[in-house]
Amino acid sequence: MFDLHRLRLLRELKHRGTLAAVATALSYAPSSVSQQLSQLEAEVGVPLLEPVGRRVRLTEQAEILVAHTEAVLERLERAEAEIATSLTDLTGTLRIASFQTAALTLVPAALDLLRDQHPQLRVHLTQLEPEAALPALQARDFDLVLAEEYPGNPNARPAELEQEDLLSDPLHLALPEPAASPDTDGPTAALRSLAHHPWVMEPEGTTARHWAMTLCRNAGFEPDVRFETTDLLLHLRLVEQRHAAAFLPDLVWSGQPPTVTLRRLPRGQRARRVFTVVRRGRSQHPAVLACRNALHRAVALRSPHT
Repeated sequence: MFDLHRLRLLRELKHRGTLAAVATALSYAPSSVSQQLSQLEAEVGVPLLEPVGRRVRLTEQAEILVAHTEAVLERLERAEAEIATSLTDLTGTLRIASFQTAALTLVPAALDLLRDQHPQLRVHLTQLEPEAALPALQARDFDLVLAEEYPGNPNARPAELEQEDLLSDPLHLALPEPAASPDTDGPTAALRSLAHHPWVMEPEGTTARHWAMTLCRNAGFEPDVRFETTDLLLHLRLVEQRHAAAFLPDLVWSGQPPTVTLRRLPRGQRARRVFTVVRRGRSQHPAVLACRNALHRAVALRSPHT
């Protein structure tokens, strides 16, 4: 019988990449993690790690063990969910990660609902972009993640994670100058008119940046990106102050009327998908179910801008 604690360390190494990262996440000394994994190798009777430069990677046999460990942990999470369901009061801590605009516009209303319905449930919120939040969810740092998906840029869908749609968030081209004429020339012409204007976009490596760059290139120009940030409120402020053009979603206005001139985007590019993600074994936990229900109600309570 293999030691479950050591199996979890091996699984953590797969998801976090280095012994140092595992040690930091679990508040262990790196030498202790290495010793525990060496003991696991002795139990299994085959090498589990092989050196690659200054790092290590899992062997084929280690990957087999991790796959079975995932299954065991999923069953344990299902058991935890069933126990929680059998109790009268919903207690404990729910750890949520959310990207900025959802954290600003949807999460507070959901927290109000959760506080009223389940006052003993403690919610811990971290603002984190999906590129970092989803791997952290797999590593069990969070219980639920609010994520986004841009048109033509589908996210990877690991088998151990379960997605549930929350809303379709319209996307717009935000002009840095008041419109001199009605929007009659079409979305591509509106984009091209900003070919020589500064832009603000999310940083390189994000799906939002890839989507935005592709949109501009398909319109026939390479955007002059002078400002980079994941803070969409700063995007909006730079447009309001006429420093940059941007692509902005409806959520950035929190249901209020837009403060800048907007133009339509080309067909098929006019909305991003906003959704929640949980580990499959935790999807029926009453705290997760309550949070997802509260988020859906928060969406329904929003006042769309006019």
